[in-house]
Amino acid sequence: MTVIELIERCSARLQQAGVSFGHGTVNAFDEAAWLALWALGLPLDDLDSVADRAVSTEAQSKVDALIDQRIATRKPAAYLTREAWLQGVPFYVDERAIVPRSFIAELLADGSIDPWLSDRTRRVLDLCTGNGSLAVLAAMAYPEVEVDAADLSDDALAVARINIDKHGLGPRVRLLQSDLLSQVDAPYDLILCNPPYVNSASMAALPPEYRAEPTLALAGGQDGMDLVRTLLRDAPRCMTEDAVLVLEIGNERAHFEAAFPRLEVVWMDTSAGADQVLLVTRTALVEQGPA
Repeated sequence: MTVIELIERCSARLQQAGVSFGHGTVNAFDEAAWLALWALGLPLDDLDSVADRAVSTEAQSKVDALIDQRIATRKPAAYLTREAWLQGVPFYVDERAIVPRSFIAELLADGSIDPWLSDRTRRVLDLCTGNGSLAVLAAMAYPEVEVDAADLSDDALAVARINIDKHGLGPRVRLLQSDLLSQVDAPYDLILCNPPYVNSASMAALPPEYRAEPTLALAGGQDGMDLVRTLLRDAPRCMTEDAVLVLEIGNERAHFEAAFPRLEVVWMDTSAGADQVLLVTRTALVEQGPA
């Protein structure tokens, strides 16, 4: 059996089992390729070069066991491999933190935020940092800045520490335990935040793969905006005069606009469209304010 044949077999098994995706892949084939290539110790980003390679019976069994585990536990693949990739950068992850998948990573990589920054941008906050991936990517994107990575969860901060050290960014990325902005070291020129924003109805309907993640990192109350209300209320005091806040709200745009009808924001283009991530200036927060 070749690598591609093994992946196709695994893909069929995942599809038949009805597992859910969304933690780095969006379909059964991509998930099967990720798990199979990882189990075989092959590059995850170059399937074409190994597709026709023969796979031993022993190696097939190793891959099958991982697929068995994926189906039986319904855990995201990243929790099984202890690895997730964001914008081509590898991150350690386990059940203590949400699997990184923020669209803010795209904006950091493609420079979409840059026009809102200046040569005075020196301090960045990654709020609700989780496993620290956005803090790491921000430090990579802006070599001159210092980054604070804050989270309420001790467990998440422990995972973030692994990733900060993994990428040699200890001198530039500082970890803070904080309930939103209550204990951060303000002010900041740029705040990035991918907060818990899933509304209660959506939380009740989440498939097992999402329920395997910390509820603290997902649940945003009845309309998903509980933490966002607190964040936008408190943010101006933690921002420099020209600072901006980049906020991910997922599929909750309708709830966001209902909660903050007078707030002028800029919706940012991502691979998922222009309603997942918004940018708001300090000026807008002060002058118009959330409802």
